[in-house]
Amino acid sequence: MVLPVVKYGHPALRQKGARIPQVTDETRQFVSDMFETMRHAHGVGLAAQQVGRALQLAVIDVRGVTDRPSQLWIDGHPASVDAFMPLVLINPTVTPVGARVRGPEGCLSFPEIYGDVERQGEVEVTAWNERGEEYRFKAGGLLARAVQHEIDHLNGILFIDRMDSATRADVRPDVESLLAETKARLAKK
Repeated sequence: MVLPVVKYGHPALRQKGARIPQVTDETRQFVSDMFETMRHAHGVGLAAQQVGRALQLAVIDVRGVTDRPSQLWIDGHPASVDAFMPLVLINPTVTPVGARVRGPEGCLSFPEIYGDVERQGEVEVTAWNERGEEYRFKAGGLLARAVQHEIDHLNGILFIDRMDSATRADVRPDVESLLAETKARLAKK
């Protein structure tokens, strides 16, 4: 089922997600719905907060993105990114490694708003999958950026919070317009 994606100004986007104590059939159905929603919206990542639920759960799929490559290492060895996708991150933790890299980002909760954000070029991640099994990997490139973007969502942090002041000033009119639209929509409910 395609879920409605909330837009900037919705309070769920600023909520820190609750840990998921165990993976249930309901959790797996929610994961399936999130993937369907992400694909329908043509995104590469989606966090639970973006569909109005404050949980430590995000989904990612960077297959098909050719202009911004991704790297993946499992147990210290290079691995196929495509074979590892789609990715479910339940109760994830991230450890930054490597140098910081500036790059473009967008967000399904900020339609048509893009800006450069500086993030770690590589990250080490520990999370549960949709079966409740813990797994670990190291990511680089777009995959590292997507992981950090989604984990920020799980902590109530938005990509506009990570922009430098010049970039934030560039997108401010669009962000303020989106905020006004969202607040007006929420006031009607």
